[in-house]
Amino acid sequence: MGTDPIVIALGGNTLLGEHGPWTIDEQLEVIERTARRLSDAIDTGYDIALTHGNGPQVGDLLLQQESASETPQLPLDVLVAETQAQIGYLLQQALDNELSSRTDFITVVTQVVVDAADPAFQDPTKPVGPFYTESEAENKSFETRNVSSGARPYRRVVPSPEPVELVEGDEIGRLVNRGDFVICVGGGGVPVVRDDGLQGVEAVVDKDKSSQLLASDLDADTLVILTDVEYAYVEYGTPDRKPLRETTVEELRTHLEAGEFGEGSMQPKIEACIRFVEQGGERAVITSPERLLDALTGDAGTRVRG
Repeated sequence: MGTDPIVIALGGNTLLGEHGPWTIDEQLEVIERTARRLSDAIDTGYDIALTHGNGPQVGDLLLQQESASETPQLPLDVLVAETQAQIGYLLQQALDNELSSRTDFITVVTQVVVDAADPAFQDPTKPVGPFYTESEAENKSFETRNVSSGARPYRRVVPSPEPVELVEGDEIGRLVNRGDFVICVGGGGVPVVRDDGLQGVEAVVDKDKSSQLLASDLDADTLVILTDVEYAYVEYGTPDRKPLRETTVEELRTHLEAGEFGEGSMQPKIEACIRFVEQGGERAVITSPERLLDALTGDAGTRVRG
């Protein structure tokens, strides 16, 4: 421990919870609790690079924009950058306070290059922002889809292209090699394309896939994905659900092909774990923040090896 970094990916809902809106005091309470769990791992000797989701926070900003139409409307890539800085600031402050002897937490607002020809741009599927009634959705200037049940089942949908490259990846690597703890790739990174320079695009990159790209680039030995359940399960949502503990890439692929994992929830986490181990990572872990340290020592969570 203390030699190769581990990458820990915090889910947006593990930082803020699934339902809002949230006051700043409520956000701070959750983030401070998360910082205490992360500090336990750091005290044990792990060097960490930290990534995080931003879904609830971007949703709040989109709702604010709709409620204040007289102010300039900012594109989605700018909102992703805003929430990277917002969450990074709160996390690094909470971690600095929790580990008073260490003050080398650094937030890097991170751009992630995507392919302008990615098929996702022709088929937007990622829901973002507030819910609408059918009549409200019909009057929006952006694409919406029916994504749930209830009186307000429609949401805006945007492309979710594959991450190709982390623009600030080399600098993140230098910071990690220097011994700094880095908070980066928030919300999957700000999506950009290379078109006579860098240009932001209206899209959302999956946080788990970008975290895997970071972990592989850093030659990390462990990728940890924190979510709101202790394990990945097969037959989830049924009385026969079974947790996956020690598992292999081959076993996960079998379950993935059988449709065992939710498309918008557990599936990208499983895909990120498979890709990380296949690209040379020693192990990937899926667990809850409460069981982080136990999972790192092999006593909790879903643990994936080659």
